[in-house]
Amino acid sequence: MSDAVHTHIAVIGAGPAGLMAAEVLSRHGRRVVVYEAKPSVGRKFLRAGIGGLNITHAENYSQFLERYGCRQTQVEPMVNRFPPAAIRSWVESLGIPTFEGSSGKVFPQGMKAAPLLRAWVQRLRGQGVEFRLRHRWMGWDTDNSLLFEAETGRFKAWPGATVLAVGGASWPELGSDGAWVSRLQDKGIPVTPLQSANCGFDVAWSDHLRQRFAGTQLKSVTLGFTDGSGKRLERRGELIISEYGVEGSLIYQFSRHLRERVFSHGSATFTIDLVPERSFDQVCAEIRHSRGSRSLSSHLKSRLGISGVRMALIRETLGRDAGADSLRLARTIKALPITVMSARPLAEAISTAGGIAFEAVNPDLMLKELPGVFVAGEMLDWEAPTGGYLLTACLAQGRWAGEGVQKWLTAHPNGLQYPDIPSGT
Repeated sequence: MSDAVHTHIAVIGAGPAGLMAAEVLSRHGRRVVVYEAKPSVGRKFLRAGIGGLNITHAENYSQFLERYGCRQTQVEPMVNRFPPAAIRSWVESLGIPTFEGSSGKVFPQGMKAAPLLRAWVQRLRGQGVEFRLRHRWMGWDTDNSLLFEAETGRFKAWPGATVLAVGGASWPELGSDGAWVSRLQDKGIPVTPLQSANCGFDVAWSDHLRQRFAGTQLKSVTLGFTDGSGKRLERRGELIISEYGVEGSLIYQFSRHLRERVFSHGSATFTIDLVPERSFDQVCAEIRHSRGSRSLSSHLKSRLGISGVRMALIRETLGRDAGADSLRLARTIKALPITVMSARPLAEAISTAGGIAFEAVNPDLMLKELPGVFVAGEMLDWEAPTGGYLLTACLAQGRWAGEGVQKWLTAHPNGLQYPDIPSGT
């Protein structure tokens, strides 16, 4: 079984980047076939939307772009082409209103991913996009055709151009298993090792803290970290004390810095300001206020609102004599140190760092070593925190790659060339 030569464009991977490339190309009148290993499309997209789908973020745009860190230079032109305001308009064109939450995160009405995905797939089908599900891409055959494993056996396709958008290697049960790495490396494509991004980290908690407070949210705190260049980074938000260590939105925002420090030094230490609304002097004054016969726990709860997991973290740091030195206690409350020893496994991470080096692609995201083959999404070597930044860049890259394919096919109307093609294809 096979798809005929040059009659279609192959998009491999039915996540946001792949679907957006398919939308762009089908609007140009191209016949697009989306190949997906799983029985349904957008599985990771749906999982990410369980707690409320962040489609983008409404913060100051220059600050938004800074979230892409050391890859801002590469990602910025693509996001400029499809910025947050345009993404909101695109979602609303699917018949789904959007709104901005108090944190600046932008959500679809109802905050669910499923209605948006259904409307999107319906639009794509209406534009002629074909979906071949349960087609796992296995690389290239000896005649340079695309090779798939399907329910009916081996399946080959000879597209005019290809967009690879199969994701990284996080949440592999949803389809992104990283199996593509060796296939591209065999073709001479440089791939930076895949690592966990937007992930939790291991901390050597005491049994008491682990048993009593695992799963507890630590809200309205400020995380501080000094990066390798000596720059102090701070962000306010929330994190979760887990059985293995720490996770949650604040941790995800610092995951790249923590991962890099762990790699270079074997561990990484950040600090938590437990009462960011109070100055250090105010904390000192409250601690020194007479407490009479009250316990330290009762005193801190009364004067500073510190209780529960916050108090447990103080005792975890200072031990039984936490109240013996008021100055040391105040410093700990304002900058409680937490040391992480390792990032959680890639299979547990929300997203992937590493991937195809940007040096391996041209400005249109076409692989230099494989003309006519384009890449988009988490396969590329970039990362961003959760909160809409990941999805924005995946959509923008999918759009960019789709436009790149259209440009390439306009200049090369015969598309990819296949030597020794079997007759009847």
